[in-house]
Amino acid sequence: MPLTRRLAAVAAAIGLGLAAVLVTAVPASAHDELLVSDPADGASVQALPEEITLTFSAFPLDEPGATLVEVTDATGADLTSGDPVIDGTDVVQALEGPATGAVSVLWKIVSSDGHPIDGEFTFTVAGGAPSPSASAPAAPPGASAKPTPDDSAAPTVAVTATPTPADDGGDASSALIWTIVGVVVAALVAAVAYLLISRSRRARRERDLAQARETAAAGGDQRPDQD
Repeated sequence: MPLTRRLAAVAAAIGLGLAAVLVTAVPASAHDELLVSDPADGASVQALPEEITLTFSAFPLDEPGATLVEVTDATGADLTSGDPVIDGTDVVQALEGPATGAVSVLWKIVSSDGHPIDGEFTFTVAGGAPSPSASAPAAPPGASAKPTPDDSAAPTVAVTATPTPADDGGDASSALIWTIVGVVVAALVAAVAYLLISRSRRARRERDLAQARETAAAGGDQRPDQD
């Protein structure tokens, strides 16, 4: 096989391989996720903290309305104060008001790749919780007080980060874009290969034609004189 054809075949193979890599690379990418929270999921605190902090694996999108944090007590009362603040990979939400028992946190952000994600977790405020023995008769003098149940034994809720239905459309759009890019690259490589092969064929035809002319001219010079 001539060198030009080998180069063209190699270029076409490289172009097709690049297109396949670009198409398959996008769906494999993962969305951002919640790494840690303060208070942590399932934690027990003595009093409602002044703020909660959510730390993510990348920088959330800092746009108005893109971030939402809802914090409610066991009765459903809102405990948030103002809007959440994004500080690097942290989302900080100020809190206010009294709280007792379980506190629920629901968060929604737009991750760095443009996809919305959400999750929820709970922690317990132990300091303001009513004592189970408050309505019981007073213990006789010298009797030891019964230990109260450990609030830290409250059931925990696993933090979830589930993409919304919009994720499927975003992945499909990204995959379509990269597919088009791959096809264009492959087409350019194929065009270059075609030009190289055409140039080689044209040069070979010109060379054969020149040889034919030289042969014809030499044959004419060798013809005997008819006079």
